[in-house]
Amino acid sequence: MISVEECDFIIREKKLDYALPLKENETVELKLSTSELKEAIISIVAILNKHQSGELYFGVKDDGTVLGQQLGRGTLRDISRAISENIEPSVHPSIYQVEISGKKCVLVEFSGNKVPYFAYGRAYIRVADEDRRLSVHELENMILSKNRDKLRWDTEVCRDATLDDISERKLLSFLKDAERQFDGDLRSSLDKLKLLSNDKPTNAAIILFGKAPEDFFPNARLRCAMFARDDTSLILDMQDYYGDLFYLIARAEKYVLSNIHVGMRLDGLKRVDVPEIDRDALREGIINAFCHRDYFEYDSVNVAVFKDRVEIRNKGRLYGGLSVEKIRSGMFSERRNELIADIFHEAGLIEKWGTGIQKILNAEPETCFEEVGTQFIVTFRRNVSEEINITGDEPDDGLQENQRIILQLMKSNPRISKRKIAEIIRINSSAIDKNIATLKKKGFLRRVGSPKSGHWEVLSDK
Repeated sequence: MISVEECDFIIREKKLDYALPLKENETVELKLSTSELKEAIISIVAILNKHQSGELYFGVKDDGTVLGQQLGRGTLRDISRAISENIEPSVHPSIYQVEISGKKCVLVEFSGNKVPYFAYGRAYIRVADEDRRLSVHELENMILSKNRDKLRWDTEVCRDATLDDISERKLLSFLKDAERQFDGDLRSSLDKLKLLSNDKPTNAAIILFGKAPEDFFPNARLRCAMFARDDTSLILDMQDYYGDLFYLIARAEKYVLSNIHVGMRLDGLKRVDVPEIDRDALREGIINAFCHRDYFEYDSVNVAVFKDRVEIRNKGRLYGGLSVEKIRSGMFSERRNELIADIFHEAGLIEKWGTGIQKILNAEPETCFEEVGTQFIVTFRRNVSEEINITGDEPDDGLQENQRIILQLMKSNPRISKRKIAEIIRINSSAIDKNIATLKKKGFLRRVGSPKSGHWEVLSDK
């Protein structure tokens, strides 16, 4: 504990020009007298935690009225001792006798950057002219922010890993996509990407380009599951995948698309798949889960396909003081894993300006973002109440989906072959023959000319 003799308190006049009346704000606190010393110490801590410096006056009412403060050697010593004994980490204020409006008052000037500060074992934050106790979540974010560089998982050296654990094939593939030159030296390329620390691979280097990242990180894992209902009571399938982040992202996207409805539309004669969840929005949600997750936590990224929704879960609440409201409202971005985010940006997976959430919301406005426990969850709603309209407005014509597609194809290209139709729709030739026979029978279609040189004539597509 610091001794009173070490504190900087001065019984002397400090000549200052005051703009009267004094007003309380986020860096100035006014106290009537030292009878409010406990409340004053709380205010000092609150201001330090918000602005790292401030001023406190004894002898001035909170409305700015100057009443003065009786003081002596013992008064200043009591203030100094109270601050020394009840604030952690230690604060070394300067304490002055000042004259305001002809009356003697006490000015306490304080500063410090060792946040968070605690008064009587509790942390506070300054909001306008009030002192509010910090929540556990706010305190956690303050500590993480203070130690951000020290606590960054992706910049740490990967224990026991060497350059031999890096896949040159994976690195070369990335460099090509990022339009970077490979100078023939693995070490040099990794160093330029800031993936080496003291000439050793970082965690980011291994989990991005490692031959077998799971050998070093059991949480380099993706867990996918499909459920028959809206809850987890009946599981239909579960798969675990291990590997580098690029591989896991691709597997997650493929798993979801394989287990949700995927319709189609025609772009000329080209088939274009149309998933019930926008592909770009889905991919963005998956990428964000791997980019922003807390890799200090042992867990996988979890993707769950339910009857009514798709959930993407990752360990790690929002970072850097962000909230769900903030990320939904605009281009706010705080990156927990800077190195991983930079590599994803160079690979074209993410933007640097925090546009990912807006990209998701523009394509899928009903997407839900929430924090539950230590996890961040993105939920996409599925279209369970209606069929996907794959060809535009569907008339009440009694035709099946594939039959309408066949009519569209023949109308666009009257000489299209059955084999080409089967290739586009992805059904066998016998099914094509049956559908064509049905269309002819119902009066929607006829063949003009010979089987080889003739053409199709669509009689009605209504």
